[in-house]
Amino acid sequence: MTVSPTSAEAAAPGGAPAPADAAGLAEATGTADTAKPAKPAEPARPAKPTKPAEPPEAIEPAEPARPAEPPEAIEPAEPARPAEPARPAEPGKPAEPPEAIEPAEPARPAKPAARSDVVDLYLQHIGSGRAVMGRVMGGMAEVRSEGAWIHADDGRRFLDFGGYGVFILGHRHPAVVAAVHRQIDTHPLASRVFLEPVAARAAQALAAHTPPGVDYVHFVNSGAEATEAALKLARAHGRTSVITTRRGFHGKTLGALSVTANATYQTPFQPLLPDVTQVDYDDPAGLEQALAARRDRACVIVEPVQGEGGVRIPRPGYLSQVRALCSAYGALLVVDEIQTGMGRLGTWWGVDAEGVRPDVLLAGKGLSGGVVPIAAMAATAEAYGPFSRDPYLHTSTFGASPIACAAALATVRAMEAENTVARAAALGPRILAAVREVCAPHEGGLVREVRGRGLLIGIEFAEERAVGELLLELIARGVLVNHSLNSTRVLRLTPPAVVEDDELGLFLTTLAEALHGTAGRMSR
Repeated sequence: MTVSPTSAEAAAPGGAPAPADAAGLAEATGTADTAKPAKPAEPARPAKPTKPAEPPEAIEPAEPARPAEPPEAIEPAEPARPAEPARPAEPGKPAEPPEAIEPAEPARPAKPAARSDVVDLYLQHIGSGRAVMGRVMGGMAEVRSEGAWIHADDGRRFLDFGGYGVFILGHRHPAVVAAVHRQIDTHPLASRVFLEPVAARAAQALAAHTPPGVDYVHFVNSGAEATEAALKLARAHGRTSVITTRRGFHGKTLGALSVTANATYQTPFQPLLPDVTQVDYDDPAGLEQALAARRDRACVIVEPVQGEGGVRIPRPGYLSQVRALCSAYGALLVVDEIQTGMGRLGTWWGVDAEGVRPDVLLAGKGLSGGVVPIAAMAATAEAYGPFSRDPYLHTSTFGASPIACAAALATVRAMEAENTVARAAALGPRILAAVREVCAPHEGGLVREVRGRGLLIGIEFAEERAVGELLLELIARGVLVNHSLNSTRVLRLTPPAVVEDDELGLFLTTLAEALHGTAGRMSR
């Protein structure tokens, strides 16, 4: 593939690798100090009347014409009544109740916050670890985005090949943004008393692309919540023994963490769910041994490709074998497509490549359209039965909200209209081949392997330190990528399907420069 000669500095106006302190964040960040409203005056009291004081209800300005009041109280000629009601702009007159003296615009930022202020706010209210990471990045804050680009508060922009798999349609896809705006203007959140049509249409649109028979959809707000719903559904069927795979990642809430096989995240929260067994990924024999000991009471959860596990791609036929084993031993099969689904692997779902139908399929990340968070648990009629019969068995206040479902519906429609899945299928191999070419001079030394499927690509390094070094090199040159939580030597690329050729050329040029810089530092 021909690499565009465009300089990486184009991604970073000014070309400075290490961002310096700059003017404060734009008002859009929402972190600036806000002006405080005026302190309310003493409780409203009437001016001293020339006649005996009226009953209290007769002199309350909020109810000037109640029929039960004495006639004197509503006569305009009443000498004790002020000519005009008291207002905050006329301090000499009697004060209104507190609500009458609130400023018309009470929440305007008084001044923009400097970068150091934002870091301090993180330190004081969000966490010291995140604050330290922010300082390492120069205290930069992201304030705007579109397409494949994120804009920082200092005017620099960054090509986003990261995003943890969320932005298959890029940032702020216009069709998704427009649908969300319309929903905000009409009915963003539901009472949950009546039926909600946007949720129904979103479920129908998603089910049109799930494997045949996976027709029922339970919307939630995050991938971890989708995992929790699946684990509860399995228990409702008596499948209380869970089998997961080593390096698998399914979220960090309590149940999801129980099947996320990483001691770093699990140990501080032990004990987790009981009766959870870990087997090697891409090892049907190990899975069968575990299933044989748990006949008719197991739930198996697996990813088509392990994303956080370092973009680990199983051998062809693995998922088909998992499906056959689950059927043979009476286990419920949950396939976690939160990262791999919605076209990320060049098919709507990772299971499509082998024609596998799971009992439960989890979706998320890309389902949001990169605009409003939403995830889903989809299931067959048989598997979904307990949730179908009792709509209150597993619920969430904000689950299937109209605003989130509007984003999901618009995302599916946009992907259909723009052939996003086919584009990912064509673009993925091109990017993989080009990244391999760029990394080739470093293989056997800095780089151990480059692997991928569709728009999920991993670069494995010989040393863990190289991942952090390369991340910083790329950020300094205006490119964002991700590390892998369950495989610390793997750098992960999840580019959007909307990336253009010139943007791809820029990424490859920048990657080559960053690898050269990283290799130089690692050799010292």
